[in-house]
Amino acid sequence: MAAAALPALFLERMQRQLGPDFENFLKEYQKNSFCGLRVNTGRISAAGFCGRSPFELRPVPWTENGFYYDPERDDVTRHPHYFAGLYYIQEPSAMLPASRLPVEPGNLVLDLCAAPGGKSTELAARLQGDGLLIANDVSATRAKALVKNLSLWGISNCCVTAETPRKLWQSFGCCFDRILVDAPCSGEGMFRKDASLIRSWEKQQPEAYAPLQKEILEYAARMLKPGGFLLYSTCTFSEEEDEQTVASLLSCHPELSLESIEPYYEGFTPGKSPLQKCVRVWPHKMKGEGHFLALFRRSARTDLPKKGNEAPVSGASSSFGTGFSEIKDLRIRDPEAEKSLWKIPAELKAFLDRIPQDLGRGKLFLEKNGQCYLLPPYRLPSGLRFLCTGLFLGTLKKGRFEPSQPLAMALDASSFDLVLDLPSADLRIMKYLKGETIEFDPGELKHSGPKAGSGWTLVCTDGFALGWGKAADGKLKNKYSPGWRIQ
Repeated sequence: MAAAALPALFLERMQRQLGPDFENFLKEYQKNSFCGLRVNTGRISAAGFCGRSPFELRPVPWTENGFYYDPERDDVTRHPHYFAGLYYIQEPSAMLPASRLPVEPGNLVLDLCAAPGGKSTELAARLQGDGLLIANDVSATRAKALVKNLSLWGISNCCVTAETPRKLWQSFGCCFDRILVDAPCSGEGMFRKDASLIRSWEKQQPEAYAPLQKEILEYAARMLKPGGFLLYSTCTFSEEEDEQTVASLLSCHPELSLESIEPYYEGFTPGKSPLQKCVRVWPHKMKGEGHFLALFRRSARTDLPKKGNEAPVSGASSSFGTGFSEIKDLRIRDPEAEKSLWKIPAELKAFLDRIPQDLGRGKLFLEKNGQCYLLPPYRLPSGLRFLCTGLFLGTLKKGRFEPSQPLAMALDASSFDLVLDLPSADLRIMKYLKGETIEFDPGELKHSGPKAGSGWTLVCTDGFALGWGKAADGKLKNKYSPGWRIQ
């Protein structure tokens, strides 16, 4: 990208901000941006992926499961492992926020501005199936991509909502152990990667985003439990959106403190004084685009102000509410005590009996208008727009059960009793992903139950699930989700 393509106002501000380092910053725009992929460690280890991947990969040094790839050499979005959810395409510096929020199994986690799902998929993988992720985006349209990406990764302990931060706060109150706010921003750090952001910046500059960021952060702070962590990130260089927004939140919330971001990579640059615990990522100092991170921790005290005792933050909208909610524990500690919900239809039970693993352990069952779900063991508030709640199992239709694409992605070649597992190099895999009927030799079917070569079949590649088919007489009728098919 030529420097002339960058807005003059942006260049003037960056020269003041960087001083003598400005020329090195500017030279970076003559180079190509970096491409990266992040391995789904919920499915395979980073080392295991590298051992079987055909791509020429180089490690992203600040993220253990991140890798650079060469788009001129490798078409990573056409490989069967991509459709099996083994990796996510993500700009290397964008891998940082989810990796620096200290998520642990059992946490209740909120990704407040989650679409399209790159950070949510990593947060969910770090939960290791224990705990719950609420992935939210105010736009229901964007949140649909979020649902697909979480389903592709085989995530069952998550819910996707499309609500405002205010509505979430009113419904959930103070209950989250970890919150990620990857906030809407002016996008300056991505100018090299996406030139369309330059045109957007010229229409809407940093000062337009700062009030929204402050409002989102305020609601996030109110939903954070004592002792919990909140990570704020942007992909902009603007101090107004970065350090000034952080300082504003700290001034309104004395119970919050800045924490050091660990592990600290040698290419990181400290935030502007006195907020040196924040981290800036500069493209001329690291092999990635621009990012900013700030990690807050709430003190463990529980003596919260009563509702209405404090004023809204500066810059918040006039409709902004006030006050904290009481601390809540939403987890159902004894799911077995909720057996009244476990009225599983016979057709579904017969299908679930074909899955050797106890898929429903610790979860609750719900059937609504023929749609069947396994719910995480949490008491979820009503009145919210949920696009996804737990694991969608499939649909009851006239006395039969049809399994869903998300259920397939939650399994693998060892967890169903009838499997067609083909090598990724087999041309039939691409035919399957295009929605075509494929043929097979009876000896290629692996069966561990009473089904001897016919009926619902889990289609896999190299042991990893892709979707469903119906086997009969050496042919597999394609049941791969129409919305996921290669066009």
